[in-house]
Amino acid sequence: MSTNGTIGTAAAPSDTERRELRRVAFATVIGTTIEWYDFFLYASAAGLVFGTLFFEPAGPGASTLLSFATVGISFLFRPLGAFLAGHYGDKIGRKAMLVVTLILMGGATTLIGLLPTYETIGIAAPVMLVLLRILQGLSTGGEWGGAVLMAVEHAPVGRRGRMGAFPQIGVPIGLLLASGVLALMTGVVSPGDAFVEWGWRIPFLLSVVLIGVGIVVRRTVEESPVFLEIAEKKAAARTPILSLFRRHWLLVLLAALTFAGNNAAGYMTTGGYLQNYATTPVADGGLVGMDRTPVLLAVAAASVVWLVCTFAAGALSDRIGRRNTYIIGWLAFLATVFLLFPLVNTGNPWLLFLGVALFAVGNGFTYGQQAAYFAELFPASIRYSGVSITYAIGAILGGAFAPTIAAWLVQTTGTATSVAFYIAGVMVVAFAATLLLRDRTGIPLGPEHEDEQALSPIYGVSKA
Repeated sequence: MSTNGTIGTAAAPSDTERRELRRVAFATVIGTTIEWYDFFLYASAAGLVFGTLFFEPAGPGASTLLSFATVGISFLFRPLGAFLAGHYGDKIGRKAMLVVTLILMGGATTLIGLLPTYETIGIAAPVMLVLLRILQGLSTGGEWGGAVLMAVEHAPVGRRGRMGAFPQIGVPIGLLLASGVLALMTGVVSPGDAFVEWGWRIPFLLSVVLIGVGIVVRRTVEESPVFLEIAEKKAAARTPILSLFRRHWLLVLLAALTFAGNNAAGYMTTGGYLQNYATTPVADGGLVGMDRTPVLLAVAAASVVWLVCTFAAGALSDRIGRRNTYIIGWLAFLATVFLLFPLVNTGNPWLLFLGVALFAVGNGFTYGQQAAYFAELFPASIRYSGVSITYAIGAILGGAFAPTIAAWLVQTTGTATSVAFYIAGVMVVAFAATLLLRDRTGIPLGPEHEDEQALSPIYGVSKA
C-alpha cells in the first residue's frame, strides 16, 4: 500500500493494492466476527440461562440482575485491555496485538463452555465465570482498535469509511452467528430442559474452531503501512498513553460519549436484555413470556439489517462526511426508540423483528463510520491507544451496565417505557457530543503529518 507520505491519496489503487485491500478487509471482518460471536454468545446466554445455572440461590429477580452484572463487569476491564494493546500496538505494531487478543478471547470462551455450574461446585462456579468474563473484556478492549486501524490505515483516502466498515460489520455478523447457533440449539438440537442442561455449552466450545480460522487468515495480512512508516522514521511515542491524556483528554471524553449512545442502545438487543425481557415467563414476573427460539431468530434476522446499515453508513461517510452520517443515525434512533418495546410487548415474533429491525437502522448509521471517524481524530504515533481507550471508555459509559439498569428499571417501574426514556437520554448526550466534534474526513494519516493531525478536532478549542 501507499507509504512514505502518500498514505490515503485519492489515486486509484493498483491491482496489487486492491488484492491487499481485499485481504485486509477479509481478515478484519473474520477477526471481529469471531471476537464478537464470543462476546454476544455470552451476553445472550446471560439473558437466557446463566441466572439459573450460576446465580439461582439469589432468587429469580436478583439472579437476573447478577447475570447481567457479569456482562457489565467485562466492560470495566476493557480500558486495561485497551491500555495494554494500545501501548504495544503503537510500539510493536497492529498485527501482533490482533493475534494475541483473538487467542485470549477464544480461549476464555471455550473454557466457559466447560465450566461446572453452581449446583456442582457451589460459589466457585460464578467466581470462575466472572474471571473468564474479565479475560473476554481484556481481549475486546484491545481487539477493536487494532482491527480498525489495519483496515483504515491501508485504505486510500476516499475509501476509508468503506474499508473501516469491514471490521464494523463483523459485530452484526457475530450477533447473527451467536443468535443463529443458539436458536439452532434451543429449537432443534437441545430444546427445552436439554438446552439448560448441556445445549448451551456447544456454541461456546465451537470457538476452538473459529480461533484457528482467524489466526490463519490474519497471518496472511501485511502490517499497517502507517505503522511501518512510524517504525522507519522512529516516530513512535515513548509513552503513548501519557501523551494521549496530556494533550487529548477532552477529545477522548467527547468521542467516548458519541460511542456511549450507540453502545447503550445497541446493548438493549445485543447484550442479552431483550432476549431475557421477551422470554421470561409471566409466572416468574415476565411481561411477555415468548419462547426462546423465535426471539433468537428475530434478533438474528434483525442483525442482517444492522449489517447492511453499518456498511452503508461507512460507504456514505466517504461521500457526505462522518459527522453528517452520525446525525442521520441519531435521528433514526430517536425516531424509533419508543417503538421498540411496544412492538416486543405484543408477543408476536414478526412485530418483535420489526421493532428490532427499525432500531437496527440507527444502530448501523451510528456505527459503520466509527472506524474511520476515530482513526482520523488521533495523531499517528498515539492512534492505537487513542481509538482503543476511547472505545473502551465509551463502552463503559454506554453499554457496560445498560442491561442491568434496564432490568432494574422494569422491576422498579413495571414498564419498559422507563427503559426507552433512559436510552433516549443517553442518545441525546451522544448527539450533543457529535455536534461538538469537527468532521476530519480525509485528513492525512501518516506520521509526517503529525502536527496537522494534532490540531484540535473540537469546536471552540484551538489546540487539543
